[in-house]
Amino acid sequence: MWSWRSSASIGVMTLGLFIAEPRYAIAQQSVISNRGVVEIETSGSLGISVRIVEDLANMIDDGATRRVIPVVGKGALQNLADLRYLRGIDMAILPTDILEYAKEQQLSPEITTSLTYVTKLHNEELHILTRAEIEDVRDLANGQVNLDVRGSATAVTTARVFRLLNIPIRPAYDSPEAALEKLKKREIAAVAFVASKPAPLFLSLQGGRDLHFLEIPITSATSNAYIPTRLTAADYPGLIAPDRSIDTLAVSNVLAVAELRQMPERYRNVANFVDAFFTSFQSLLSPGHHPKWAEVNVAAELPGWRRYAPAEQWLQRNMQIAKAPNPETLRAMFSRFVDERRSAIGGEAMSQQDKDALFQQFKNWQRVQPQ
Repeated sequence: MWSWRSSASIGVMTLGLFIAEPRYAIAQQSVISNRGVVEIETSGSLGISVRIVEDLANMIDDGATRRVIPVVGKGALQNLADLRYLRGIDMAILPTDILEYAKEQQLSPEITTSLTYVTKLHNEELHILTRAEIEDVRDLANGQVNLDVRGSATAVTTARVFRLLNIPIRPAYDSPEAALEKLKKREIAAVAFVASKPAPLFLSLQGGRDLHFLEIPITSATSNAYIPTRLTAADYPGLIAPDRSIDTLAVSNVLAVAELRQMPERYRNVANFVDAFFTSFQSLLSPGHHPKWAEVNVAAELPGWRRYAPAEQWLQRNMQIAKAPNPETLRAMFSRFVDERRSAIGGEAMSQQDKDALFQQFKNWQRVQPQ
């Protein structure tokens, strides 16, 4: 015969099962949700690295075993520190000059020595906007130049470029939007901003006799550290006349990896990410993805950096595939090469028609070369 104590015991056991079941389900869902997750830290929303990671997330996520989560960071130096110390950050997009800057600033060596990289990514151009009466970048000597917020990619790159040019400046660290207002009120001499052209920050501006971009001299020091390039009227019709172009510099970005060798699951997740990314890379060159993917060659070496081991192994197994750009990518690369070389020697810009003709001559020459 059942007693009330027996009934109570059964009730407690049943309640325990109901409580245990949701806990088990939650634990299982947690395992499923975190399977194959890779977190990539990017710069702020004014840059394009967020869009680059979104493209990666859309390509990589298979709904079951792989997932990319973008994390918006607070600038290049903070991203570098987060990659070393912040729990959960597996990769980050960093400017390639960050290692040299860290050495110059005497930051702790452990922040940089453990870093490896998956691949070199897109380039971003240095813009220096100033008032009409300032005609040469050397006129900014001892003037106040806004470098975006402290620790940003703009602050890192611009400070290094002015040191390489031996031009002393007084840095300011307002947001780019606030700095533009100060420039218009003549409270500062110039606004520096590193971003992929055309940068939305400048698209609504009209130059006229008030505002214009400054040219950055191409010297042996700057050309060894950065990529010569140009801003044109096609990029900024309100600030650059149709018959003019502005010589400047670009800094490359890199997809860097945290030290994960003591974290097997995260290391494996990043290795799986690399395999999917490299295998499907050509799809990122199709319409619907950011055009800056056309600047990426996953096999390109990056001096001063160590390649992430699974990325190096993939390239060794698939070197011929990795080194073979499609025809349109090769044409675009050839066009940029011509522009940069002519800019470096002070030559006139070549028309697209002339570049296409020269590219065809190159292709004809290539066909008759011995394999």
